Parts: sequence; structure tokens; C-alpha cells
Amino acid sequence: MTIGQQLREARLKMNLTQEEVAERIFVSRQTISNWETGKSYPDIVSVIELSNLYHISLDMLLKGDTTMVKHLEKSTNLVASDKKIVVTLGLYLVVCLTLIFISIALNHPKLIGVSLTLMIMGITFLLYHIIKRI
Repeated sequence: MTIGQQLREARLKMNLTQEEVAERIFVSRQTISNWETGKSYPDIVSVIELSNLYHISLDMLLKGDTTMVKHLEKSTNLVASDKKIVVTLGLYLVVCLTLIFISIALNHPKLIGVSLTLMIMGITFLLYHIIKRI
């Protein structure tokens, strides 16, 4: 049984509407509907809240739906997330450096300043995310 089916059955057992569940765990009614129909999956914090609300163990909620387990693994994989940030920033820096070289070749000082500013902003963004993870 999928997590969506389990959530719907648990909600109905407790005689709750989607709106009531949404209010209790601070999401929209549409979000509850999407989870129950399998259009999307709850994040780990919401799964814990639902587990508490419905008095269902996390084990019961998660182990029955292998797609949900894969979704949680993917959404909580910090290494993959960090790689995406580094690759994106690397491409950003290449574009900035290219812009700087073009600016120098065209002898355009304002464009050089803008390019350097963009590069510094990118490096600051990376440092912020590295520090945030620590």
C-alpha cells in the first residue's frame, strides 16, 4: 500500500477532513490531497507530524512505499545537493571570468567592475552555503 493510501485511510479512521489535517500540520488542504493521491510526497518533517497525528509508526508509514523511501533518500542527500551547488557555482564563475576577459579585451572598465562584483557575489553565495551546512 502506498503512503498516500495509508494517509487517506488513517485520516478517514480518525474522522478528519483534509482541511483539519492541513491546519494541524500547517500545510494547505491541496497539499494533503496531493499526498493522498500520490501526486507528491510529504517531506520528512511532515511524515513525522502525520505519524504523530494518526498514531502510526514511521516504520509502518515508510516501509510499505518504496517510492517514498527513494524520494526521502534523494531529498535528504546532502552530498548530491552540495555537488549541485558547486557545479552551478563553477559554471557561474566561468561565465563571470569570460565576461571579465571580454571586458578587458574591449577595454570597458565599467563592465570589468560589474563582472568582478558578480564573481564576488557568487563566491559569497558558496561560502554562505558551506558555512550553513557546518
